[in-house]
Amino acid sequence: MPGRASTPSRPVNLSVNLHPYGEGRLLLSRDVTALEQAEAMRRDFVANVSHEIRTPLTVLAGFVETLQTLSLNDQERERYLALMAEQAERMQTLVSDLLTLSRLEGSPPPGLTDWVSVPTLMRQLEQEGRALSAVFNPSRDRLHQLVFDSLLAGEIAGIPNELLSAMSNLVGNAIRYTPSRGEIHVRAFLLPDGRAEFSVQDTGPGIAPEHLPRLTERFYRVDRSRSRDTGGTGLGLAIVKHVAQRHGAELKIESTPGKGSTFTIIFPANRVRSLRIAACSEPIT
Repeated sequence: MPGRASTPSRPVNLSVNLHPYGEGRLLLSRDVTALEQAEAMRRDFVANVSHEIRTPLTVLAGFVETLQTLSLNDQERERYLALMAEQAERMQTLVSDLLTLSRLEGSPPPGLTDWVSVPTLMRQLEQEGRALSAVFNPSRDRLHQLVFDSLLAGEIAGIPNELLSAMSNLVGNAIRYTPSRGEIHVRAFLLPDGRAEFSVQDTGPGIAPEHLPRLTERFYRVDRSRSRDTGGTGLGLAIVKHVAQRHGAELKIESTPGKGSTFTIIFPANRVRSLRIAACSEPIT
């Protein structure tokens, strides 16, 4: 039954049971809101995974049947095989992201013994970002305007592959959803209070306010058709959220429809070491 303080946005569910107790009755009430929410999340997760895998499997099965039953010329066969490889890669990416989430949830949080160089992370992000932009825009005159400002000459305490995964997910999303020739600005700098901030700002289509609270949910998509066109699995921001939480960091999302979005990870001061403001070089474009 719904609790007295239950609202549509904040449901409260109670389980009430009456049991024999000696010569009388014992009434037990229990708040089962968290249990029911966990069960609903489990059902949604299984349904979403099944849906995401079923689509490429259906496409693969259809092409296999076509190759088995029809007489195709070499050009047609190559085209079908390329489409099959694309769907297989999509499933591999999905499974890889699921395994990453499982590992993040099941492993202890990182300590303060391993330190990751911020300039090294930024160089890796720049290489990956420019390569991904070239994939989405084969014509050089349509490439994104990428700017990487690394104003930190220091280190962050954490696990290198997790930090790189979270940051590259944000850069990758910006590239996927920003139109050709659009601007993407990636920054890393030191805040006055000693915290470190990493941000990715784009000039993409932006996100409506009602979607922002749910963006880090697994498989949540603002536009499903567009996400499939760009190769997204719907798990990238969930991975970013988990990595940020494990490192004691804060994930902030700001967006204005029609103007673009800014995704920011702010690391606590105790995870920042030997940082100084470097001289700002000319923007990389």
